[in-house]
Amino acid sequence: MSHGPRSGLTAVSSALLAMSRHLEVRDVLKTIVASARELLDAQYAALGVPDDHGGFAQFVVDGVSDEQWKAIGPLPRQHGILAAMLHEATPERLGDVRKDPRFGGWPSAHPDLVDFLGLPIRDGDEVIGALFLANKNCPKPEGTCGFTQDDEELLGILAQHAAIALTNARLYERSRELTIAEERSRLAHELHDAVSQKLFSLRLTAQAATALVDRDPARAKGELHQVATLAAEAADELRAAVVELRPAALEEDGLVATLRTQIQVLDRAHTARVTFTGRGVKALPAAQEEAMLRVAQEALHNALRHSGAEHVDVILHRRGTGTVLRVTDDGGGFDPRTVRRAGRHLGLVSMRDRANGTGGRLTVRSAPGEGTTIEMEVPGG
Repeated sequence: MSHGPRSGLTAVSSALLAMSRHLEVRDVLKTIVASARELLDAQYAALGVPDDHGGFAQFVVDGVSDEQWKAIGPLPRQHGILAAMLHEATPERLGDVRKDPRFGGWPSAHPDLVDFLGLPIRDGDEVIGALFLANKNCPKPEGTCGFTQDDEELLGILAQHAAIALTNARLYERSRELTIAEERSRLAHELHDAVSQKLFSLRLTAQAATALVDRDPARAKGELHQVATLAAEAADELRAAVVELRPAALEEDGLVATLRTQIQVLDRAHTARVTFTGRGVKALPAAQEEAMLRVAQEALHNALRHSGAEHVDVILHRRGTGTVLRVTDDGGGFDPRTVRRAGRHLGLVSMRDRANGTGGRLTVRSAPGEGTTIEMEVPGG
């Protein structure tokens, strides 16, 4: 990603502007790490946000390929040098991290780190992360640190602004979550009032029809017509509520950005590698975007909870005059015919209904031991 160091006010300004440009926490973390590695000309950079259980809620790296990261394995724990930066809240500048008594070793696939510079990211008195660099790209005698006091001070400035950017991103995400919760609560009340009234009337009318069916069939027939009318009105109320329940993030950000954000969250939360690629897709009608999002969510749930997959790939792209969503996993797969016979649908019925309801179609390809691909195609985009 980096092609050499940049120095001076322009470089620092560019890094700070890049951090402030993003509102999603994951994007902010990636920008901080990439900016730090480029500014200080290091081979590797990483940033960890601790959780409350001795591990990391988020851990972002730069300078490590996807293949290397996969081979390294699970996220690190809070130990050794990382723990020192988090708990002692002091900078660490080392000539050879491997010789430090707190060094606990790396997984076999981990890149070999030598000289090391790390420091905590603080929000007031709270340590909200640890930022470190390794392997300065400069000539240095063996056992000496290529990172200088000036580097430490520069990284300190970056860490201060990183704390502000990270805190703002968290506040933004929390604000959006509260907005979504408030809107759902409002709609729940409206749905309860409107549909409850319709269902109560429906029940009374059905009871009246039952009482009349023997002694006055003509009136009973009229009451049954009223039952049909009330049922249709209740269905309309439900449909209107469902339209209003369109995800707020989808309304605000569009399908591509919403999928990317949700998949980044899933990638952090599961041991499986979850990736997203969006190519050349324009805005779709609201109903199609929501249907595609729901199908992706259902397919991802199946892949991550039931398939035992190590990789799940989500691709959204143009095909001819249409748009295609494809969710592919390398899990255990299944025989779709057996699933249907057993009465277990894995959400396939609802996914197919969503696709058909927006003028699209759903294709499921799977076999035991061969993974699963679920593809939804809709016109337009």
